[in-house]
Amino acid sequence: MVDLFFYGTLCYPRLLELVLGRSGAALDVSQAELAGHGAFAVRGQIFPAIEERIDHVTQGVLVRGLSQDDLAALNFYEGGFDYDLKDVVVQTEDGEQAAAQVYFPQPGLWQTAELWDLQEWITDWGALTLRAAQEVMSYQGRMSAAEVAKSFPSIRIRAAAWLAAQARAGDPARDLSKDVVVHNHRRAHLNFFAMDEVDLQYRRYDGSLSPVINRSAALVGRASVVLPYDPVRDEVLLIEQFRAATYIAGEQRPWMWEPVAGLIDPGESAEQAAHREAMEEAGVTLSALEPVAQVYPSSGASGEFIHIFVGISDLTTRQAGGGLASEGEDIRCKLIGFDALMAAVDAQSYLDMPLVTAALWLARHRQRLRQRLRQG
Repeated sequence: MVDLFFYGTLCYPRLLELVLGRSGAALDVSQAELAGHGAFAVRGQIFPAIEERIDHVTQGVLVRGLSQDDLAALNFYEGGFDYDLKDVVVQTEDGEQAAAQVYFPQPGLWQTAELWDLQEWITDWGALTLRAAQEVMSYQGRMSAAEVAKSFPSIRIRAAAWLAAQARAGDPARDLSKDVVVHNHRRAHLNFFAMDEVDLQYRRYDGSLSPVINRSAALVGRASVVLPYDPVRDEVLLIEQFRAATYIAGEQRPWMWEPVAGLIDPGESAEQAAHREAMEEAGVTLSALEPVAQVYPSSGASGEFIHIFVGISDLTTRQAGGGLASEGEDIRCKLIGFDALMAAVDAQSYLDMPLVTAALWLARHRQRLRQRLRQG
């Protein structure tokens, strides 16, 4: 049996229960503190790290009597963050000194900032972390912690997308608790994207449930797509890049002309992502965003949800762009007049659906955007 002291996110009972896979009611938990240490926020991350600080005392919880199965689950979850167990002595709320172990980060692994606040973290990141942890723990026994850790950023992106989908209004004519029956849900594959597979029934229009069907979905997250448009010169900016998915599908033209696009990071708005991606991929500063659509581009196969914009810009001020080498991007840009854009759309030259959608929207609203410019 093992006694562990938790100072960070695992002080959140719901997360600890999820990682252990059992109710916290059966756990021997007490409040405790570790002198000479502080829990600090990690720069650029949503979790804390503990550091030795003589003038600090870390508040946390002591959990006694954890089994080897519990420890294996915790090591799988924490191991992906490069945390290792270290022996310490903590003081319980009744003044007792107790030996325990604590997950410490490898020295120099993280840069820390201000003191970490559990309640603030629960408000800001608790729900996302629970959803992400649910996916992470589903891979225990199938993948190593290091393998799963490589996909942590995309796991969090998918968790944020799931929360956003849950927050959208439901269908008043449907009750999902009765109209969809899930018999089995498998997380079939994890890499940069994920593939989930389910056996389910759904309510048919005659009121009966369908036979059990097996379906899969590619899970990506949410993305922002923005077509930069210069109303003064009546030009748009397109980017071209190699798309492995279309190549895998057999496409003879896997280098695709597209608008600027990128996944929305957790805690980031669709608008913020559009501005960020416009600069990263095309070196473009956007002065305004015109919402075009919020849609699933391929609802029969993918769970990706995209926010499409037309971005107003002075394209003569464009900087280098080109994408991020760290993300394997190799991008080139071109400026094209509106008439040439629409001629290519009419000729069905473009294979990227968001580009065609944004172009058709621009055709409907172009005069308004140009008129506004003349009036302003």
